[in-house]
Amino acid sequence: MGLQGMSTRGLEIVLKTESKKYRGFILVLTFLFYTSYHLSRKPISIVKSELHLNCSALGRNPTNGSNSTTWCDWAPFDKDNYKELFGALDNAFLVAYAIGMFISGIFGERLPLRYYLSGGMVLSGIFTSLFGLGYFWNIHLLWYFILIQICNGLVQTTGWPSVVTCVGNWCGKGKRGLIMGIWNSHTSVGNILGSLIAGVWVASDWGLSFIVPGIIITAMGVICFFFLIEYPEDVDCSPPLHHVESEEKDPAGMFAADGNHAASSHTQESTVESAESPKERAEHPEAISFLGALRIPGVVEFSLCLLFAKLVSYTFLYWLPLYIVNVAHFGAKEAGDLSTLFDAGGILGGILSGLISDYTGGRATTCCVMLILAAPMLFLYNHVGQNGLGTSVGMLIVCGVLVNGPYALITTAVSADLGTHECLKGNAKALSTVTAIIDGTGSIGAALGPLLAGLISRTSWNNVFYMLITADLLACLLLSRVVVKEIQGWCGYSTRKRGFKEF
Repeated sequence: MGLQGMSTRGLEIVLKTESKKYRGFILVLTFLFYTSYHLSRKPISIVKSELHLNCSALGRNPTNGSNSTTWCDWAPFDKDNYKELFGALDNAFLVAYAIGMFISGIFGERLPLRYYLSGGMVLSGIFTSLFGLGYFWNIHLLWYFILIQICNGLVQTTGWPSVVTCVGNWCGKGKRGLIMGIWNSHTSVGNILGSLIAGVWVASDWGLSFIVPGIIITAMGVICFFFLIEYPEDVDCSPPLHHVESEEKDPAGMFAADGNHAASSHTQESTVESAESPKERAEHPEAISFLGALRIPGVVEFSLCLLFAKLVSYTFLYWLPLYIVNVAHFGAKEAGDLSTLFDAGGILGGILSGLISDYTGGRATTCCVMLILAAPMLFLYNHVGQNGLGTSVGMLIVCGVLVNGPYALITTAVSADLGTHECLKGNAKALSTVTAIIDGTGSIGAALGPLLAGLISRTSWNNVFYMLITADLLACLLLSRVVVKEIQGWCGYSTRKRGFKEF
């Protein structure tokens, strides 16, 4: 009988089933793509402790009998200023990433995502491998490693705007926080895998700690080229609904635009058109400008909040293994393995923040509560976290939940919400630019955090943690206006609900 003889209801069921299969496929595929991005970033934090060792514990130099304390170090990181040099390496990558991110979103909206993402992954693999080849080529020039970090930072900006845009094209607002919270665990999974893979060779041939992740991300780039589907319409599926039609679903009204009531009246019409006639919509909607994206309500507040939240997260990403080596006196491999617990907590934090924000409708409030709780937990970890292995394990997981929860929520569900905001009137072409602005601003904090940690750690690790606590509280403060609007929305919704009951 085929499709021609099938009832309308039956055809709808078939199309919905196919759409779910494709959506699941895209979620898994983009999860693996960005896992490989973070997998290739992590080795530098594991290898740091091998580039500058306590050589006196290894005895005399076996080649000339010297008792120098730096004979086993990798020049140029064998000097007393090695922490500043490590900070320079981190900063070279992160500053290039922050600058490139603002440009990347603009390119991402104007180029085919499949080509853009796959090309970026292949180039990331090449530059990651080149860093590791410095070991086998016996390179001891600081400028070589810094240049590789700059190039890698630039090409890695192709990843985040592309995968968020692709997922945003396939997933509507319903349960977006939970879905993207689970999906965003790729960041922590990539960090964990990167730590474990780098740890295999860190003490023997640290160059392989970079080359193997470089091969993995290159292979994923090839898979992306052949299998990524950018839009549901490309396989005759209907696009998702990006706006909540009922106030009951979003009582907080967290992204309501001041003075944009006319735009909201357009929403229902827009979403109906989206569901019924995807092909009839503008085939090539006009891409939004940078300033236009900044005018979307909530973009500035969440961008600035992410700056400080990401400062904390990336300081842990790049410096936690070295902190564990210096304070708890573990070996490089053991410290790398223990640091993965922070990322394991990050997985739970991303899921928990997404689930809570979906249930309450308060993205900003969820972020603020977790940031406030993170501040005392960071203080406790620094002062009592190394008192025993059990204490260290538990506190690392809790810190990962509270630090990475807000970071994960803002970079995924919040970015997708703002990139498909009502005031855009159905134009989803803003998603890549909004994502790039938010993550690009956050990346400024990601660059500052490791740099400041390298400078401040020379005075005391305590001062590094005071810096992180201050950044957490500032991130919370910057969201206060949006939090107030959410609370006002909840109060207004409760009042209206009581009024209807009395009526």
